[in-house]
Amino acid sequence: MHLARRTRRTALAAASAAALAAAGVVAVAAPAGAAPDPVRYVALGDSYSAGSGILPPDPDAPLACLRTTLNYPHFVADRLGADLVDVTCGAAQTKDLGKAQYPGVGPQLDAVTEDADLVTLTIGGNDNSTFIGALLACGSAGAVTAGRGNPCERTYGDRFTDQVEESTYPAVRQALEDIKARAPHADVAILGYPWIVPAEKGCFSKLPVAAGDVPYLRDLQATLNGVIERAADEAGATFVDLAERSEGRDACAPAGERWVEPLLFGTNVVPVHPNARGESAMADAALDALGY
Repeated sequence: MHLARRTRRTALAAASAAALAAAGVVAVAAPAGAAPDPVRYVALGDSYSAGSGILPPDPDAPLACLRTTLNYPHFVADRLGADLVDVTCGAAQTKDLGKAQYPGVGPQLDAVTEDADLVTLTIGGNDNSTFIGALLACGSAGAVTAGRGNPCERTYGDRFTDQVEESTYPAVRQALEDIKARAPHADVAILGYPWIVPAEKGCFSKLPVAAGDVPYLRDLQATLNGVIERAADEAGATFVDLAERSEGRDACAPAGERWVEPLLFGTNVVPVHPNARGESAMADAALDALGY
């Protein structure tokens, strides 16, 4: 853990000062009880990291990134007293970590340097248009059947989960390996996605997906979180599991309880994304998983 690493740095500095003194070299000692350097924290990722749709917007962010000051990286930084470099950006895919996502929005990995103490991210949901593609497909199918049956599952079958297993998984693993290579001493944590839909039934008036397709979408999200966890384990990163914490706080939950806003009648500018309550809870989960 990096707090321990800082303690070792302090001890090394004290030993160096003693050696200089023994050699007759005058050294300027740090004041007794001086505070350690703040954690250098780099936040990467997509709209679930950026908090897209939550007000107020981050004045330092490119407009296209739809970043807020109430995203989980800001909550984490505030709770740690960390120096935050936040390059999260809405709609980011894993490929956007290594290349420019928009004109003037450089590769997110450029922010990851050797002196980083902590790196967090949420990524993978936009690869293959997993979230938006499945939601649009299932929403359209549900509208045709007025919310009955499982038309989306019958039409698309394993298409979305196969894409996640075959394409998203290796991309996330490579992204984590790239981060570890750039910041070998940093704690790296990748967050899973909080539940968007409940285990069954759904809420057709707010999230127009047929009742039988709610478990289908839930399984897709479980598959995505599963490959992210597997990639984290293989890359030596920390996986932040939000499944248990976000149970019952999906987009169909009451307004005062949900962490993710629905497609209709929600409070966010960008629907089907975490609200500020959800972002704060994601920060808590990350800090707990890291042991900070």
